[in-house]
Amino acid sequence: MENREDLRSILPYLPLVMRSSSLFWPSPVVEALKAIGKGTDHSRVDSGELLFLAITDLRNSLSLSIEPLAPSASEGYALFFDELMTRVEAKKWFEEVIPALANLLLRFPSLLEAHYEQADKIINGESRTGLRLLDSQQPGTVFLSQELITAVLGCSFFCLFPVNNRYANDLPLINFDYLFASLHDNYSQNQENKIWCIVHYFERISSNMPKGIVSYERKVLPMVVDPLYTSYPNADFWRTSVIPLCRFEVRSSGFIEDQSSEAVEVDFANKYLGGGALGRGCVQEEIRFMISPELIAGILFLPSMEDNEAIEIVGVERFSSYTGYASSFRFLGDYVDERDIDILGRRKTRIVAIDALCNPGMKQYKAKFLLREINKAFCGFLDQSKHQQYQKTLQEFSTTASTSMAISEGKSSNQVSRNHRKDCHSMEQENNIGVATGNWGCGAFGGDPEVKAIIQWLATSQALRPFIVYYTFGLEALQNLDQVAHWILSHKWTVGDLWIMLDEYSIKRLKGETNVGFLRWLLPSTYGHDGGIDLPNTS
Repeated sequence: MENREDLRSILPYLPLVMRSSSLFWPSPVVEALKAIGKGTDHSRVDSGELLFLAITDLRNSLSLSIEPLAPSASEGYALFFDELMTRVEAKKWFEEVIPALANLLLRFPSLLEAHYEQADKIINGESRTGLRLLDSQQPGTVFLSQELITAVLGCSFFCLFPVNNRYANDLPLINFDYLFASLHDNYSQNQENKIWCIVHYFERISSNMPKGIVSYERKVLPMVVDPLYTSYPNADFWRTSVIPLCRFEVRSSGFIEDQSSEAVEVDFANKYLGGGALGRGCVQEEIRFMISPELIAGILFLPSMEDNEAIEIVGVERFSSYTGYASSFRFLGDYVDERDIDILGRRKTRIVAIDALCNPGMKQYKAKFLLREINKAFCGFLDQSKHQQYQKTLQEFSTTASTSMAISEGKSSNQVSRNHRKDCHSMEQENNIGVATGNWGCGAFGGDPEVKAIIQWLATSQALRPFIVYYTFGLEALQNLDQVAHWILSHKWTVGDLWIMLDEYSIKRLKGETNVGFLRWLLPSTYGHDGGIDLPNTS
């Protein structure tokens, strides 16, 4: 075990110790967990105040006292479990759930050892699947059982992970102390309801442990040419692309996580996975992490994302129903996830975390930042495991388009794409996996929603996805998105065609030559004006 490179990379971030080729809890931790696991009659842990004292004892046994928790963490645990929980709820929590968690943590070392015994098997083309630090610029995938994930989250609940060495490696905090401290420091209903989601998850797991698998992948577009991966595209790549635009579906209501087409669901992410999920955050990413807490496990071993990186998580189960957003977020009770299971034991829930520019202002229209955003989305949407097939498809399409243009005088690139549209999406014919997204990088991040919608459409199409489902959430700026997309598709534009128009529009915005949104600028007739935009010449 001690010679495993994957284990060595993650061991400094775990609360366990290695001894004689085996993983162990220190003896005082074992005794404390055994006591808690026998129930309240034995442990006397029957309140939030006493629970935090038990947490403190566990941390002292792990020599974590030099890494202080959030100052108000103790008050937060006490507030939630002693005041916000009813006596009936608290009785069940301390008599059933806490002992179940303690007993699971006792098995954490053996669960990890069993995990590594399975990690050398090739899964989905991956020869390395064991828990390890998936560092920046290192593409790879970790496969974890739902049971092991619960043990990881149990460690987070008991605040057992060391934190000092996380800062130096751009790893977000994973213990739950700030989640509870924030409840006490500045109480809000949405913060309370975030914790209810986590509590509900543990209640469900303690009575019925699921047996599925979740995979966590760091995706990278290398900055240099790499024969094994699609590299980071430049502006000329986008300008000259002859890939036809994919189908565009607009939804003015509904939520990304409720889509039923098995599409990739976009997480409007912070560069640090989870954003403020374990703090005070309560917008799109944080809500997704609360209703599907298995996402939180990725925080353990996935450092922050660079501009050419994305994170894809497949297989998480949803446990909670909810309503509202931000300050109005509320936990509504249990959710039964009925998503199908793939051949690897993962639910067919695919979540891609991509972080947009934060408060970009006018710089978002500069070529450098347009390229950054479209490549960020492209990295998330592209399936790099099919790199050879992808490159072959692009080459065949480009060759066909060039030949057709050479022998058909006057024929434009959009006419060529009409003849060969069906070839472009051959990679997706078997699974038909599109992209479900919305106003990524807008709202609190301050991005232009019209530009972001177009960027995601371009990236989805170039990744050879068959469709994009776009949730506008009723945003007024996108009220004509459906009409404009329909017009563009009816004229058989390619990715290159639309990119050229977006680039031209952005130059005019920077020069102050237009102040209208991209959709109105592109197709003023949709807004009650005459005219339209001629098809660009990409030859």
